Amino acid sequence: MKKILVVIDMQNDFINGSLGTKEAVEIVPKVIEKIKKYKRENVYATRDTHDKNYLNSLEGKHLPIVHCLKNTVGWEIQKDIASMIDVKNIFDKPCFGSIKLAQHLTKINEKEPIEVELVGLCTDICVIANAVIIKSYLINTPVSVDSNCCAGVSKESHKRALKSMQTLQVDIKN
Repeated sequence: MKKILVVIDMQNDFINGSLGTKEAVEIVPKVIEKIKKYKRENVYATRDTHDKNYLNSLEGKHLPIVHCLKNTVGWEIQKDIASMIDVKNIFDKPCFGSIKLAQHLTKINEKEPIEVELVGLCTDICVIANAVIIKSYLINTPVSVDSNCCAGVSKESHKRALKSMQTLQVDIKN
């Protein structure tokens, strides 16, 4: 079974930028170590991607903090992590989850069975959204999340998201 790692939104704005947290900063070395355990071609990433009209979007009205504007430093994946991921394996997404990523993983799975592990930011928003989408597309595929390589908006919401994913048959590691 092919092992796939999906690195969710390890972008500067979520680490030490406009929406950064100390917990996000703390997981960077852990995510790097996790990536090293996978073959480069089996590492994928998502990148939250907004445009200058973000504050006028529905998401922007609920979260009125400008972040991850395309082609800005905040939008970029943290440099050490980015250097470990092929550009062709990065999926830009305008909202929380990436349907294109799930469809791509489905095509891989049709050729060879896969299992998918997710790490990244934020556990309670984009990690859970992508886990649910991937699980919905790949219903018989093992999907897991490494809790030590994720951080949420708060410690409490991180824990709640992990419990919710576990209820949805996503294996929670650590």
